Amino acid sequence: MFDEIREVIADKYLNFGFTTEQRNAVLILCAGFLAVGGIFFVLAQGSGDGQTLTSSEISAPLVPTIPAIPEIVELLVVDVSGRVKNPGVYSLDKGARAIDAINLAGGAQSGVDLTDINLAHLLFDGEQIIVGTPKVSYSSSSKAKVAIKVPTVSSPLSLNSATLAELDTLPGIGPVMANRILAYRKSNGPFITVDDLKKISGIGDATFSEISKLVRI
Repeated sequence: MFDEIREVIADKYLNFGFTTEQRNAVLILCAGFLAVGGIFFVLAQGSGDGQTLTSSEISAPLVPTIPAIPEIVELLVVDVSGRVKNPGVYSLDKGARAIDAINLAGGAQSGVDLTDINLAHLLFDGEQIIVGTPKVSYSSSSKAKVAIKVPTVSSPLSLNSATLAELDTLPGIGPVMANRILAYRKSNGPFITVDDLKKISGIGDATFSEISKLVRI
């Protein structure tokens, strides 16, 4: 059958005076061209959408998309007590200041004086801010009548029994800070460790370092 088709093609289209061997060679060459064309046609149809992919599209590697890692914000837990509208424990971002904690608690009550609080004080975790603490005062005459012993390293002052006048003798602690220490003791009970002094607003690292050796529990 194949020989008959080849003879028909050869008689009709290849009758140019070629010999039998030459006509066979031409037929083989044509068959090769048809085979290559068929391969390209199949590849083009195999792309799925009828479009031929470019070399850059074929060779480009697939890069996996890595989801962005959310930033972890460090929080501070602060106790705001005293004469504020909503006393309680609040969480604030690291770097917050005393005024931020007071505002979060609804602000000070009407008529409360905030001048004894450093509103720009940088908060630390576990701190307590007491707003509008009652002022404990003593007269100069009564102070003169009672001989107040100045605390030393060998004879430190007890934080849980010291009076306002005794606390006032500590370096860097005036009447305002002495009131805060008494207010903290009244609100939270006895001091557990000397480090609890750091929880009182206004007692920073420098002041604590100066008085820590002069006090005891």
